[in-house]
Amino acid sequence: QVQLVESGGGSVQAGGSLRLSCATSGRTLTSATMGWFRRAPGEEREFVAAITWNGVSTYYADSVKGRFTISRDNAKNTVYLQMNSLKPEDTAVYICAADWPADTIVIFPGEYDYWGQGTQVTVSS
Repeated sequence: QVQLVESGGGSVQAGGSLRLSCATSGRTLTSATMGWFRRAPGEEREFVAAITWNGVSTYYADSVKGRFTISRDNAKNTVYLQMNSLKPEDTAVYICAADWPADTIVIFPGEYDYWGQGTQVTVSS
């Protein structure tokens, strides 16, 4: 059984940073495109960032471009989301997802096969 477990969320002030991790088990990350999504209260799930299986290609939502960085360590079966210059509007539950197998960037949630439970990020002004 594949499991994705997020960690690293918390509460920070605007301008601060957090690093989220998504650890997978039950299957290796090799050949999976990994993505981060977020859901704010009362909002639809929103794409944040994605990375191909080899880390060569990444893609970001315009709202986070230049502030967030997605990366992965396949040896550790872990994907990261470094979030800098956080804003109150970044407050949401952040959820990682995996599309197996895949070799391209995927931004639509319906194309992902596995999902984590999410980790809360709260940014105060």
